[in-house]
Amino acid sequence: MAEKLGIGFRETLRNWVKQHEIDAGTRPGTTTEGSAELKALKKENAELKRANEILKAAASFFAASLDRPHTRS
Repeated sequence: MAEKLGIGFRETLRNWVKQHEIDAGTRPGTTTEGSAELKALKKENAELKRANEILKAAASFFAASLDRPHTRS
């Protein structure tokens, strides 16, 4: 079959190894279902950390404004 396609043994073996690395998620620049899920979770975690920092800053701001004496005009 490989001979009909003009593919030698080395190319066939190289393609099999490449596909195995892709399936195992060890080939750089490729994604598998598991690695794509991990990437999505890391992105979500980063977004949640950023949201948490914003909430902390807002809480500090409001706490500081409550500590200030209020004046009526």
